[in-house]
Amino acid sequence: MKQLYFIPFVFLATVTLSAQKGYEGNVTYGEPKVSHKDNKLVVDVDANLGTMNLGSANMLVLTPVLTSLDDSTEFRKFAPVVITGRNRTKALRRSLKLNGKPKFESQPLLFVRRKNHTEQVVPVAISATWENWMQKAKLSFREEISGCAACQINETEQLAAKRIFAEPYVPVFRISYITPEPEPVKQRSESFKAYFNFKVGSHVLLPDYKNNALEFAKVDKVIREIKDDKNLTITDLGISGYASPEGTYESNMTLSRNRAYAFASYLEKTYGLKQEQFKVSWFGEDWEGLRKAVAATEIQQDKEKILEIIDKVDVMAGRETKLMNLSGGATYRMLVDQFFPPLRRNEYRVSYVARAFDVEEAKQILKTKPGLLSLNEMFLVAQTYPKGSKEFKDVLRIAAELFPGNAAANLNVATSELESGNVEGAIQRLSRIEGSPEAWNNLGVAYAKKGNLVKAAEYFEKAGALEDAIQNKEELKKADII
Repeated sequence: MKQLYFIPFVFLATVTLSAQKGYEGNVTYGEPKVSHKDNKLVVDVDANLGTMNLGSANMLVLTPVLTSLDDSTEFRKFAPVVITGRNRTKALRRSLKLNGKPKFESQPLLFVRRKNHTEQVVPVAISATWENWMQKAKLSFREEISGCAACQINETEQLAAKRIFAEPYVPVFRISYITPEPEPVKQRSESFKAYFNFKVGSHVLLPDYKNNALEFAKVDKVIREIKDDKNLTITDLGISGYASPEGTYESNMTLSRNRAYAFASYLEKTYGLKQEQFKVSWFGEDWEGLRKAVAATEIQQDKEKILEIIDKVDVMAGRETKLMNLSGGATYRMLVDQFFPPLRRNEYRVSYVARAFDVEEAKQILKTKPGLLSLNEMFLVAQTYPKGSKEFKDVLRIAAELFPGNAAANLNVATSELESGNVEGAIQRLSRIEGSPEAWNNLGVAYAKKGNLVKAAEYFEKAGALEDAIQNKEELKKADII
């Protein structure tokens, strides 16, 4: 008898374990329907039992579990769904009748009797108080198969949804650079000052008089560097003459004229320049220069009185006489010795045209004489470097420094700052550019980076038909922001 009892017991255990493997993966799960409202999470999902045959004495317990994708210690287990075979259903009913309830970890959500050989879908609805980690969580079902009323035989876990909420769409915004227009004629000019010493009342340029040799050397260096540069063609020279206040107003006006022409004559003869290339002007007594020099100095001797006389007394109403009367003439002598000499000068401006450069030439010119390049040439140089690289940013920065009032130069350097993460710096610079769709588009991107998507949308709208702005508005729509 013992032998006959033992053999069928082993046989039944083998059959039960074999059946367990058949259950694995037989339950499939539909796409969850998820809502988050009023601080409550609700998930509805269908458990499809398919063609699974559940043994009459067996029970399948499906326990929904939400688990954070960032931290597996953050999870929430819900009440299970219990699927039972025919005989197991009867056993559970007896347990309910005798004990009040079956022994489960938590009160089941529902009991379902399996109808073998039929397609059977079980709706599962779970809800929970909202916690932030649930925004990024997966849904799985722990499947427990048991073949007796009190023992757990097997447990597996099936993934129902990799994440219950779709991963948020991250907008990819397009920023706008402006390719500056080529400069047809690159007209440039440089201004200098020559402090020649003249004998009192004379306009004759004397190379060996006082420090004139040094001044002539400076002039020679300037003119020859420009004239000998094959990339440049001198177009004209502007010569201006100034005199100091001692003497009569009329004589000083004539003196400044003659000194300006003397300097122009020297340049014409020395460097083979043409007379028609010169534009000569003269301004007589340089009271403006005197006032600036006195205001900038630390002298204590009648400083405020000097400035007041220059500001309030007209030249023709005795301005110079009043200065002479200060401190018994000591103040005027101080002005003659310290402040008048620099007023006797010539200023000159050399204007020239720079030829066009290709990109490789422009790269070299940028290192030595960047002012000879056009904005277009500098932008083309910048384009040869990766965006965001030090070289790229340096070229755009130099362009903005050389062309401070140019909208394209300022927009491009601001755009570079925006790409590099200097959002506030970019906003400050872009906000100063008026009437530019590209600037408005980039301001939209900047505010989007700051998280102000409402303001970003306003700027994209303001940019109108600009292609980049239209694309950026579409990105906001994809992210369900507008």
